[in-house]
Amino acid sequence: MNLYAVADVHGKKEYLDRIERIVRDWKPDVLVAAGDVATRRDAAAVLDRLDGLSVPVLLVRGNMDPPNLDSLAGRYRNLTSLDGREKIVSGIPFAGVSGTLPVPFRTRVCLHEDRELENLRGRVRRETVLVAHPPPLGVLDRAFGMFRAGSSGLRDLVLVAEPILYLCGHIHEAAGAERLGRTLVVNAAMGRKRSGALVRLGPDGELHVEWP
Repeated sequence: MNLYAVADVHGKKEYLDRIERIVRDWKPDVLVAAGDVATRRDAAAVLDRLDGLSVPVLLVRGNMDPPNLDSLAGRYRNLTSLDGREKIVSGIPFAGVSGTLPVPFRTRVCLHEDRELENLRGRVRRETVLVAHPPPLGVLDRAFGMFRAGSSGLRDLVLVAEPILYLCGHIHEAAGAERLGRTLVVNAAMGRKRSGALVRLGPDGELHVEWP
């Protein structure tokens, strides 16, 4: 499978233009948007553009998205929110959790994080691609180059469930790929010179990441 991962699109026209171009040129099997897809002002217009892509789009909600982004996505033929569900694409299971609450020096997924992460744990296994907006604590999460701002709850889940791949964003300046135990974490935050990540999942579980 070839997947194209992005995060922190924030509804920007130039980022959406880039996404459309990369999907057209690289022809991935799926696009995964790991939160902060839109803003509260432009969500419908952004989802309209994503729905028009030639590949299925999986997404989770970030802290800058409208609270009803998951339900809005459900109105579209080509969009699927991963919050609270598993989606199989080309034989690969995807699972995710929506939400992000930035707190001083840390991030929580939601007010009832323990319950949500326990529910998520039941959907995550070794072959799963896990999608959340914040990175796990201590991995690709250094905000402003100064302090760690990831999620301790998601870190604990990854170390126990060991999904093959974890896609996230949120900390724009920390885009990149890094291992947490057996899991490859990819922060796919978009930026002025960053267009997300292209990830190839081989039949034997090998992973290869490119930065278009």
